[in-house]
Amino acid sequence: MAALVVAGGRTVKGNESVISVDQIDPDTISDPDASTPPQEPATAAIPAPAAPRPPKPVVHSRAVDPEVVAPPALSESELERVEPRAPLSDLALAGPPKPPKSKMPGDWNGTKLFQPVAVAAGLIEAKDYAVAITGVDVVRADETCSDEGKTWACGARARTAFRAFLRGRAVACTLPPEGGRDTISADCHIGNRDVGQWLVENGWARAAQGGPYLEAENRARAAKKGIFGPAPNLGGLPALPAASGPAPVAPDSILPAEDGAVTPPVDQPAPAQ
Repeated sequence: MAALVVAGGRTVKGNESVISVDQIDPDTISDPDASTPPQEPATAAIPAPAAPRPPKPVVHSRAVDPEVVAPPALSESELERVEPRAPLSDLALAGPPKPPKSKMPGDWNGTKLFQPVAVAAGLIEAKDYAVAITGVDVVRADETCSDEGKTWACGARARTAFRAFLRGRAVACTLPPEGGRDTISADCHIGNRDVGQWLVENGWARAAQGGPYLEAENRARAAKKGIFGPAPNLGGLPALPAASGPAPVAPDSILPAEDGAVTPPVDQPAPAQ
């Protein structure tokens, strides 16, 4: 083992390489300051900040001198006090709103009556008013007319035609603001249509003496319109069915007794107490 160790050491020592060092000639070394200029550092590539610009001067539209500007001289005689402007609404007033002014017949176009009911040809009722159309003679619903010896219910026919003309539309009449129970004679119109003119010219009413519709009545008589014409032909209407049982007892037949009790008819049961 000792012989092997000695032999290995000799072999390693024989294979060691020799390092040679080159000699530098001092004459060949030149001064760097003489030929090569010095290089700038890496931070030289960053540009220097620009110089700040001077502030822009403030330009005014005009120069105002407070010592020169002064209100114009006005004399008290040239000034005039006027009334204040009216408020745009009653809500701007401090007190309660003023009540509306009462309308007079010459200041408004009429009082509107909604859903009028034709009681007869020329007579309507609506809104606690009973109005008779001015210039016409009202044809009552129970009035009858004769045609060649035959009598027919011209009053009921005229009322039906008048109801069809109204058709529930609002009628404007020259009425006072306060209503009443008495019948009031007034001019009425629906839109631009005169109600009295329509009644007379179609023969469903007669013109009053001295009224404005006398010529319209003469034309209706000549044309035999409305109540001035023949009786309507009811031959094409179906006949009424015959009654199959006894006629019902009218409520007026139930009369109270002396003690206040109600005695029903024989064919009707007594009412529940």
